[in-house]
Parts: sequence; C-alpha cells; structure tokens
Amino acid sequence: MKTYYCDLEVTMEVIGGKWKGLILYYLIKGPKRTSELKRLVHSISQKMLIQTLRELETNGLISRKMYNQVPPKVEYSTTELGQSLEPILRALCNWGDNYAEKSFAKGEFQILHID
Repeated sequence: MKTYYCDLEVTMEVIGGKWKGLILYYLIKGPKRTSELKRLVHSISQKMLIQTLRELETNGLISRKMYNQVPPKVEYSTTELGQSLEPILRALCNWGDNYAEKSFAKGEFQILHID
C-alpha cells in the first residue's frame, strides 16, 4: 500500500508528468486515434505515448476501444472519471493563458493554438 501525505500527491500521481495532462486535454474534446494524439502532442515518442495511454487507462481515466477491422483501428476516449477532470484542466489552461499573456510582453512565450 502506498502512503500519500496530501491530496495533491494523489492527483499528481494520476495526472502528473509531462504528457498526461495534454493527452487528457485532447481526449476530453472527443475520441482520438493513436495517430491523431501523436500529431497533437508534439515531441512525444510513440513509445511514451503508448505507455502514457496505458497508465491513463489503468487509472480509469480513459478507455480504449478496438475495432475488428483491417488495418486495426484503436480509439481512445475519456471515461466519466476522466471527463470529471475537465474543469480542472480548463482552469489550468486559463492560468497558463494569463501567465503567457503577461510574459508575452517580455517576449518569453508563444502559444500556437492547434486545436
């Protein structure tokens, strides 16, 4: 049994890391195939994408649907639990937007909205 010392530790264990938040962000908008996620989440390797998708699935935040066809088609979507993160991710996006807006004046950031 793992011991946590605050609620934030649990949250960061489940959605923390470099890629989980981004993947959830795109999946909350609707189901995506692996290739779509690879295109949307820049700089992620195929291996890391698959590993992160498996972790999110294990934690009950996303589901994987496999279609019986050739070539095989796999689609990922958020579960009800994963969908419950939408307000949290939206708040993080708003915070990032405000932070970047203040930093743009210094020329430190540029956001390219691709969704």
